[in-house]
Amino acid sequence: MVRAYVMVRVDAGVVGSVADRVRDLAAVAEGHAVAGDYDVVAEVVADEMYEAMETVADEIHELDGTSETKTYVCLD
Repeated sequence: MVRAYVMVRVDAGVVGSVADRVRDLAAVAEGHAVAGDYDVVAEVVADEMYEAMETVADEIHELDGTSETKTYVCLD
């Protein structure tokens, strides 16, 4: 199993809607609107690395209002 934390920076005024859409994705175990350098943090859980990366590249990054993502893959 692969677990990754994805930091998402979004456009002004759409944090809530992006957080809701992130939480609805199949591979997202948890998603939260947060304060700080990024606006949303998502925990992605997948069986294989490519599934986790597809979730980030093909689903999260393509959401309207998403301007940047940074992914941290867990090592333990």
